[in-house]
This record gives sequence, structure tokens and C-alpha cells, in this order.
Amino acid sequence: MTPPRRRRGTGGRRAQRNEAARLTDQLLDAGFNKKQVGEILGRNPSLVSQFFTKNKGASLVPALRAAVQAVQAGVRDAESLQAIAAGHIQPRLTSTGIIARVRSRGGIRAEKTVTEDGRRVKKWTSSMARAGRQHIASGASRLRPVVEEAAANGGKIAFTVRARKGSFKHDSGRLADSPGVRRNVVQRRDGTEERAYANNVGGPGSGMEGFDAVEFKAMVDAAGGDVAAAVQKWLVDNNRIEPGTVIVGLEIRAWTARED
Repeated sequence: MTPPRRRRGTGGRRAQRNEAARLTDQLLDAGFNKKQVGEILGRNPSLVSQFFTKNKGASLVPALRAAVQAVQAGVRDAESLQAIAAGHIQPRLTSTGIIARVRSRGGIRAEKTVTEDGRRVKKWTSSMARAGRQHIASGASRLRPVVEEAAANGGKIAFTVRARKGSFKHDSGRLADSPGVRRNVVQRRDGTEERAYANNVGGPGSGMEGFDAVEFKAMVDAAGGDVAAAVQKWLVDNNRIEPGTVIVGLEIRAWTARED
């Protein structure tokens, strides 16, 4: 039988790698894996792989160098390395001065830089977080900061909920369910369905543009800080789903309210 052919690495020889890849190599040699390196940098592990395959990561070199130096000094715990690396990561700005969005495993947050009293300050503009079945069962803690920040900035909130198709009381897309968002109903093969609420942006048949974030936060506070429980109560109280329906997916979106 022909022996299996040995796969060659796709990143090329070490001497040809960029600085980000070389520093990452040192962390890998120290016992970390690419997923852990991504967590240290606050980035997706797929980006770490692109240090080797696409020569990316130039903006993260200072953070990587700081992490390598810390490891060489004996630091091993993830939280300490994350804190060290974070102090060397500069957010990328768009041409309009808004901080470019960085997608993490659970969400997105965006800011813009404005001038107030002669000083340049960062202001929140939007954020999003999502939770699956397991995270919802444990309280969906990553959703609450989105709600709190939106409330503090007078923002708006919308959400998309995923549940068993038969648990919804109205046919998908009907005005009685969520006016104007028929296109945001997603059917899943496992018998569940995603529906968006309070996400309308105007036009024929549209309802609310978004929940008032302060009022939404009050609902969450009344549910003991559990965003999923607050959303479920709203759906039941407003005759959208059957009582006791299990929510298996939830996405919370928040943004700055338009100025009239």
C-alpha cells in the first residue's frame, strides 16, 4: 500500500514569514495554539492563520511582541496576556473617523471619534451580540452590555429570536407579528424559525423603528438582568409566542437614535 503523502505547510519557510507570523511562531513554540493566540489578541483564530498564509497582522505586531516578552518573563495565564496585549492594540479608523468594526465570536461594537470641548473623544454608535441555546440557558450575560450601553446613550434596540416554528402565534410576515420585516423571517431545517422585531426602518407597513433602549433596559432589569427572559416575556405578553416556548437563539442589536 502506498504510504500517505506528507502534507506540506502552507505558510512557507519561517525565514520568509512576516513579523506577525514569526512572533506567533514563538508563542506556538511556547505551547500556545492559534486559538489561544487569537484570544490573547482579541481576534478570531482564522486571522491568526492568515499571518502565515496571507502576510496579515502588521497592526498586531506590537501586541504580539508584548505577549512574547511577557511569556518569556514567565507569564502564562490568558487574562494577564490579554491585558498586556490590549495595551498595544490600536483600533483601525475608517476615513470618516469611525472605529472599524471588529467581529468577535459573540458580537460587534462600533465607535466614532468626535471633538468635544476641543478634545477628541470616542462615542458609541452601535453594537450587537448574539447567544445560542447554551449561553441563553446560563443567563446570556454577553447580551446585557449591549442593552446597558444603548440605554446610557439614548439608543434604540431590535432583536431577532429563534424558536420552534410552531411556537409562534402568527404566520411569518403578518402585520400582527412584526410589521414590515417579512424578509427577515428565516426558516431553518431543524424546524426552528428566526423572526426580527422592532427592526423596521420606515416605509409602507412598517411599525416601530426600534425599542427605546431605556425602556428595554427596564424590562431586562425586571427580569433580573436576564435579557433572554425579558425578550421571552415580551413575546408572550404581546401574543407573539406560546408561553413556555424555549428560545434557542437570540441576537440583540443596538444603535444611536436618529436626531430629528
